[in-house]
Amino acid sequence: MRIESSEACQNRSIIKLKTSQGLLMLFGITENIIRCVYTKQEEICLTSPLGIWVEAKTVLQLRETKNAYIIAAGRVCLEVEKSTGRFTWRSQTNKKILLQEAGKELSEHPLMIYTTGEDEPIINRVQTVDGERNFVENLKPVMDHMAYRGKIYFRWKEKEAIHGLGQGEEGIYNYRGNVQYLYQHNMRIPIPFFLSDQNYGILADCGSLMSFNDDNRGSYLYFDTAEQIDYYFIAGETADEIIAGYRTLTGKAVILPKWAYGYVQSKEAYHTQEELVKVAEEYRKRRIGLDCVVQDWNTWEDGAWGNKIVDKRRYPNLAEMNQKLHDMHVHSMVSVWPNMNAGTDNYEEMRAAGYLLNDYATYDAFDEGARELYWKQAKKELFSGGFDSWWCDSTEPFSGPDWNGEFLREPWERFCLVGNEHNKFLRADRANLYAVAHAKGIYENQRKAAPKKRVLNLTRAGYASIQKYGTMLWSGDIKASWKTLKCQITEGLNMALSGMPYWTLDIGAFFTVNEKWQNRGCGCNKDSSPKWFWRGDYEEGVNDYGYRELYVRWFEFAAFLPMFRSHGTDTPREVWNFGNPGEMFYDALVSTIQLRYRLMPYIYSMAGKVWLKNDTMMRPLLFDFPNDAGAALDSEYMFGESLLICPVTDPMYYKRESRKLEKDKTWNCYLPGGTYWYDFHTEKYYEGGRNVDIQAEIDRIPVFVRAGAIIPMEKQLQYAQEAVDTALEIHIYPGGDGEYELYEDAGDDYGYEEGHYNLISMSWNDEKQELAIGSSAYDFPQSIRGRKCIAVAGEKCKEFVYQGEEVRICL
Repeated sequence: MRIESSEACQNRSIIKLKTSQGLLMLFGITENIIRCVYTKQEEICLTSPLGIWVEAKTVLQLRETKNAYIIAAGRVCLEVEKSTGRFTWRSQTNKKILLQEAGKELSEHPLMIYTTGEDEPIINRVQTVDGERNFVENLKPVMDHMAYRGKIYFRWKEKEAIHGLGQGEEGIYNYRGNVQYLYQHNMRIPIPFFLSDQNYGILADCGSLMSFNDDNRGSYLYFDTAEQIDYYFIAGETADEIIAGYRTLTGKAVILPKWAYGYVQSKEAYHTQEELVKVAEEYRKRRIGLDCVVQDWNTWEDGAWGNKIVDKRRYPNLAEMNQKLHDMHVHSMVSVWPNMNAGTDNYEEMRAAGYLLNDYATYDAFDEGARELYWKQAKKELFSGGFDSWWCDSTEPFSGPDWNGEFLREPWERFCLVGNEHNKFLRADRANLYAVAHAKGIYENQRKAAPKKRVLNLTRAGYASIQKYGTMLWSGDIKASWKTLKCQITEGLNMALSGMPYWTLDIGAFFTVNEKWQNRGCGCNKDSSPKWFWRGDYEEGVNDYGYRELYVRWFEFAAFLPMFRSHGTDTPREVWNFGNPGEMFYDALVSTIQLRYRLMPYIYSMAGKVWLKNDTMMRPLLFDFPNDAGAALDSEYMFGESLLICPVTDPMYYKRESRKLEKDKTWNCYLPGGTYWYDFHTEKYYEGGRNVDIQAEIDRIPVFVRAGAIIPMEKQLQYAQEAVDTALEIHIYPGGDGEYELYEDAGDDYGYEEGHYNLISMSWNDEKQELAIGSSAYDFPQSIRGRKCIAVAGEKCKEFVYQGEEVRICL
């Protein structure tokens, strides 16, 4: 590709480069973000698959040399080689090379749409593990128009690490030397964004299937179908700044209702409204914290899969059920699906309006009218009946061809098999976009119907920009094994490095046993053959002490995730199924829930700063310790700015089948350098930059607090928004100066968008042993204005009343 001419446009915020093979356009978005578009058309396509609508307002300085064009924003500089069109990205601050691109390719190919034409569809209705599915046998491809396949080639630095790309199954942290396929699937959440440890990230504005390749065939990002190559280069001094750039482009992550950060009890599946209420009553009776119970699939009548009208024999009065839950300060969540059985009321209404995709089961979430009708159906009984939140399950929604068979297929085969289904029913140029469109409909329509009630949507699939629609992504139908637990930590970190602040999982894994499908107990499938994904290690479920230990360790890890939620099939999940009071597994679970609620002010402050400052809750160590080579780990992470979490991922007490282990109860943890650390449980003091062996009995996960940290804590809440008369404890960890901001708002409305919140500054002067607290403007049910507080630093403590004005406390 040879550069033939250059032109500055639109107040010099756009640079146009004409080449021998098409047009290159550079857009100054901010001083550290430049948009790049390469097309073979005369003009670029103005639509954005990701819905990015940011204006080019930053002036780009254009300079020509003998061999190159130099294009600079405030903090990032691009050098375009005239003879080849190759890009070299540099920091304007220190002239450091950030990335070298080795070229771009666009090859024309037809974009096909699929239809049965005038023929009646031949539908094969299959009951699968992942719900009931339609397979249309007589779809025919028809060319819609000519589009392109594209590639961006890269020349990495020798030791450069590449992270992000969403969530996979393999537990790959650094994608160097790997191939990763970006397609929607149960247990896969692709995000077209990667972050380098060399201070930059790349976001591809593409809705099609993609792949990342780094092997002997080359290093490149591949676009299956696009109108043009369109991407954003984001430079940043820190990972936080790069992630902030990602959210500047794709949208802020809204704050979820405060109760969403408490404990959520779920399983597959409760069967009656009485059962849901009794579960909540038992938690309250035992005085174990709880904020939500979840109704998984099963609300509809037999054979009415996906219908959002409940079986009145089992759910005779939703309003009464939810009122009983709300009286106990417990919220509810209900599962809804995008596909519906033919003959159901919801299906026939969608079909009559012409709002079904060509599988003749799934509604067309890309159509605004279809989204409005879907909401109308969901509102009629479920939302009007008092359900507080949504579980939008199976939002891929075409993973069926791979969700079978005894053996796991090859990665490329799965990519083609599942990807082709998405291409058939969604169109190749938006194969990865369905979950975002679906979430958009739920979010926008609920906000219209109930503008003062926050949206919460637990969804299994996602893509770039879904964070702005009140979503919590979860990792899909994983299996119970220690290896899976380790991989899940890695995948959670990948999601954080993909700009996704809200991610969770099924505590204890969805599949617990390794048995035939016909024994599942849900009665919805006739296929008795073994399945590659249904391979849990624990045939006896909660009766196996080996599973109880795994579950507790998973539970302890999940207490330090954005959502703390138990779920799964095969075996019960409520706390009392793991023993009795006084027994180690039961007591460990209860103490972990207590710890989650003790940290609620800290956790909710993180959530507030996700929205206010584009923060990230689950933080890979790369965020806070980028220059510590020992911190390049995927087994530990920071939870907020102060807590280092070191999950235990090997058994210490029992093997499978309750076989006892005689093993040391310590866990080796790496403490990042440049600071000192306190053991959260014992307050023992350690120097960073080394490994330490820590006692890790079953009732504790190794957690460390950075010196200088300020952490607000409650005594013991039963639910997240409980207003208590006990003192708020402000724990200080001496050994360095520290700063903190406590976030407060009403908890379940959108007043924060209008500035109705408190962000109370706190700072610790280690030399003076002094805590300074800033002012606040508003009163909320849990506000600390007018409340008794206790400042605690080691053995020192001081009680005071915070009146909303600046105050200094000397210890």
